[in-house]
Amino acid sequence: MPASTGPPSNGYLHLHVKFGEQGISLPERMQLFNWARTETAAADWDTRGRMTERYDCHYCKESLFGKKYVLREENPYCVKCYESLYSNTCEECKKPIGCNSRDLSYKDRHWHEECFHCFQCKRSLVDKPFCTKDDQLLCTECYSNEYSSKCHECKKTIMPGSRKMEHKGNSWHETCFTCKRCQQPIGTKSFIPKDNNNYCVPCYEKQFAMQCVHCKKPITTGGVTYHDQPWHKDCFLCTGCKQQLSGQRFTSRDDFAYCLNCFCNLYAKKCASCTSPISGLGGSKYISFEERQWHNDCFNCKKCSVSLVGRGFLTERDDILCPECGKDI
Repeated sequence: MPASTGPPSNGYLHLHVKFGEQGISLPERMQLFNWARTETAAADWDTRGRMTERYDCHYCKESLFGKKYVLREENPYCVKCYESLYSNTCEECKKPIGCNSRDLSYKDRHWHEECFHCFQCKRSLVDKPFCTKDDQLLCTECYSNEYSSKCHECKKTIMPGSRKMEHKGNSWHETCFTCKRCQQPIGTKSFIPKDNNNYCVPCYEKQFAMQCVHCKKPITTGGVTYHDQPWHKDCFLCTGCKQQLSGQRFTSRDDFAYCLNCFCNLYAKKCASCTSPISGLGGSKYISFEERQWHNDCFNCKKCSVSLVGRGFLTERDDILCPECGKDI
């Protein structure tokens, strides 16, 4: 019985044909026989050599004596009846595929051997790899020329079944997808595109990447610029608490970077009222008087708590008073 296999690992389709007896491709449980006198057939003959029982076609009832016939499910058929009842129709010529012809099949479709050819170049596909497109059979060469991708580097066809690399709509042969600098195949390794060329990561770092001022290693992604110098995000830390400063407010003292908390705790003046640091950062205002400082919100009368910002005030030891509360001093 004709049968086909699935696509092999190389991406091509291979046709596989099995043969019945006498080298003829026949359906399941079908064999083509020539009439011959055997021990089994002898029971149908009398002692004078005359046939005593008829051996007829199961369908048309004509005698099969001296003719070829086919057994199907143990019933005999003449060749003409069998072909009209059970033969497959060729996809190409639309004629029945007779008992004496090879029946080539693929996905429940059938062809005569001489009809099984490439749709474009007409070359035979018997025992050769082939492809299909829109139900048409194509040899691998015609399929590749018509439908396969072209390599972005060498401009040649990327044959079906061969490995190809793709990036942003372009395709390469695996051996053509190489680093611009070292010319080694990139394969499945990480790479960085630049100016229409591709670079493996080590080559890109050597040729283009900036060096972190702290660790002296290349900066391949992201990074921070401080005082016109490049830093890795992970290297740009607060001098005090060592927390990462990228993405948050910070300040500096003597060219060292500090987060606001560390800077205030280490260097900011303390409010004479609440004793919390006065950062003075971000445009915040504070009051300064006789080497003492206050937050704007803390500069209030000691007795009545009225704000003294922008108003006259009196002092009594370390306290500040509004004119009303200080008139009895």
